[in-house]
Amino acid sequence: MKQKRSEQIIGHVILIVGALLALYPFVSILLLSLTPSAKGGATAATSVTFENYLTAWTRGSFDSALISSAIVALAVVVGAGAVSILGGYALATMKFRGKWLLAGILIVGLVVPYEGLIIPLYYQLEGMGLLNTYWALILPQIATSISLGVFWMRTFFMSVPASLLEAARVDGASRFGALMKIYLPIAWPAVGTLSVLIFLFTWNEFLMPLVLVSQNPDVQTAPLSLSFFAGSQRTTDPAVTAAAAVIVALPILIVYVFLQRRFISGIVAGAVKE
Repeated sequence: MKQKRSEQIIGHVILIVGALLALYPFVSILLLSLTPSAKGGATAATSVTFENYLTAWTRGSFDSALISSAIVALAVVVGAGAVSILGGYALATMKFRGKWLLAGILIVGLVVPYEGLIIPLYYQLEGMGLLNTYWALILPQIATSISLGVFWMRTFFMSVPASLLEAARVDGASRFGALMKIYLPIAWPAVGTLSVLIFLFTWNEFLMPLVLVSQNPDVQTAPLSLSFFAGSQRTTDPAVTAAAAVIVALPILIVYVFLQRRFISGIVAGAVKE
């Protein structure tokens, strides 16, 4: 049935309004970051300057924070991605005792309140001597990403015809060989989308760095450094704070711009079952 013209117009209006509401916070911060200091007078207030970015970069030492965030995010993506692929493949193609119990445990990992884990996690890592290290951020975030990752990959692998696995086994391929030669090559869109999601979640994580690595400036991530910087700058120069926020958000925007097509294709591939 052909969609009515009025319904198309209403749909486009809703999408445009939603896009504007989503973009407004970032655009307002971007414009504020380009605003000269008020002490520059009325003439300066009508111009655009990048001086706030230089000030934020030098005062906030965001080079170290961005490197720390990149190290943690990439390590979590690789670790969680590898475990998710293996776990999702096992749940989708293998029959073993306790399979549904394991799936139930993974579901619990999706619904347990995140705030309820942070204090026990703090004492556990303290006992292991890992507080204020990269491992204090990498290992827990791999663990918290596995539930989503395994179910994501399981859903995709279940959409692959079972005849492909049967044909591979007839040809003498092991289960791991079938994963590497048949399943994984066609699963890259789903893997890419999952990697982008995990990267975004890890980069934006704030509570875990605040509790677990706040005493070591060398491993503090960008969101945590931004929080400390904003706390010291909020009453002095909001434009510099806005510039710092843009610096922290810029890597995420770059990743999404370059990977948006793969991100969307992965979501579509995971949503459509052959």
